[in-house]
Amino acid sequence: MSTTQPPSRYRVSAAYVVRLLGAGLVVVGAVVAGLVTVVALLSAPSSLLLLGVALLVALLLVVAVLRRTDVVELGERGYRIRLLRGAGVRQATWPEVEDVSAVTLRDEPCVVLRLRDGRTTTVPVRLLSGRTEDFVRDLQQHLNRGHGYRRLPGRA
Repeated sequence: MSTTQPPSRYRVSAAYVVRLLGAGLVVVGAVVAGLVTVVALLSAPSSLLLLGVALLVALLLVVAVLRRTDVVELGERGYRIRLLRGAGVRQATWPEVEDVSAVTLRDEPCVVLRLRDGRTTTVPVRLLSGRTEDFVRDLQQHLNRGHGYRRLPGRA
């Protein structure tokens, strides 16, 4: 019987995407307002306003791609992190992980994976889709399997 499981994948949470989109819309709105002012006051070509529209379309495309991209992947052999600035080590095998801890950095709950060589990976869990508890449980299960730990017979 095979004990391999498909990798667990986590995307950016919808709440974070909405926050990012809101901030982006404010910036695009300010740029468009500035372009309208330039066009009106300096009699600049109205095609400059197309720049504002292009920025808006680009922002929407970035948000669509971001929402569909896996940020954390927990696989049979290890983990991989994408798009998280300041995450530290982006990829490692489970045997390289010495321990996992929950910390708060800049008022954000995070999971820190400490590797045997002292390097770390930091995952801000509120940025991930799904419940934090489910992510942590899934991470623990992958780590236990990666280290070869098995459940005792008769235990749930």
